Amino acid sequence: MPASDFSAQEYADRIGRTRVAMEQRGLDVLLITDPSNMAWITGYDGWSFYVPQMVILPVKGSPLWWGRTQDKAGAAQTTWLDTSDLLDWPEEHVQHPDHHPVDSLVTVLQDRGWTSSLGVEMDNYYYSAASHRILERAFGVLTDATGLVNWQRAVKSNAEVDMMRKAGRLTAHMHEVLRGAFREGLPKNQLVAEVQAAGIAGLPGLAGDYPAIVPIAPSGAEASASHITWNDRPLTVGEATYFEISGCYRRYHCPASRSLFLGNPSDDIRRAETAVLQAIDDALSAARPGATCEEVAACVYDSFARAGYVKANRTGYPIGLSYPPDWGERTMSLRPGDTTELQENMTFHLMPGLWTPDWGMAITESFVVTAAGGVPLADIPRELVVKPA
Repeated sequence: MPASDFSAQEYADRIGRTRVAMEQRGLDVLLITDPSNMAWITGYDGWSFYVPQMVILPVKGSPLWWGRTQDKAGAAQTTWLDTSDLLDWPEEHVQHPDHHPVDSLVTVLQDRGWTSSLGVEMDNYYYSAASHRILERAFGVLTDATGLVNWQRAVKSNAEVDMMRKAGRLTAHMHEVLRGAFREGLPKNQLVAEVQAAGIAGLPGLAGDYPAIVPIAPSGAEASASHITWNDRPLTVGEATYFEISGCYRRYHCPASRSLFLGNPSDDIRRAETAVLQAIDDALSAARPGATCEEVAACVYDSFARAGYVKANRTGYPIGLSYPPDWGERTMSLRPGDTTELQENMTFHLMPGLWTPDWGMAITESFVVTAAGGVPLADIPRELVVKPA
């Protein structure tokens, strides 16, 4: 995701919003470790999040990229930062038992006088307990700034929505390949390979990237669990399979789930399909600016209740720019009790999935909030895909 994908003004606006939030929290410096947030602020893109790395954002002045020496060239190629703002830690500290890269970060911060009012993304996949211990020993109590940048990403620019629509075209292409290849006796891993290849090969003029989550693809009783990936078991008559997949374009995602069935679906599965499809229609109609997350979610729970089903988990979350292991933005949720108001150009993955003890069904939509309601970001047939035995 090269920084050139967005204008200099867009990056300035992103930093400006983040700094307002920093000032509201009393922060002088924010240490950003989430690679999605790092990319959103600077454009940095690289598979380097398995070692310590950060974007250091002071309330004034240019952001700094700090990472492994071997990754500094990648930062020069993908960010908009001046090379003087790219800082590296000693290569010999890579997974070394006696040295930690954050020891050198302490020196960077001390040399610039940034020794107080520091914020860190404490509840984050990429910020380790060891890193926190070193920083806390050097600077005392740190402010938990988890989600501070994530919330600034909630309302997408038009350029970001365009990226997500392109990802949606890739998602639709993947589902088209899935529908065509789905057949009795085909080992699941072979089907997944075809779908993955389609998403990465992309379409003319639209190359795919790796998604933040691998395909979720359970069949039959496996589908009673919500996050099973795949195996080599052949597709079997009488089983429902759902696929949760996403195209990815310049790190922007557009996930969508669809369910498929070999043979004749039971009345119970057809009843669930009707409830899910109605839930999607109702939720999209409600997803207008000013509506709350829980009001949109209620459309799903009400549709399920009318059909005799109980859904005990959330039914959606915000999406956009992301890296493994998750394409969600980890802020609001479509669920009871979340009174966050929707704004135009927010983007969500609506997840009206059903999981019973014997089978599961997931038909989902990624959408953008507009004055007319939620508008899907991909054009994919929603109905249960049925292939006769």
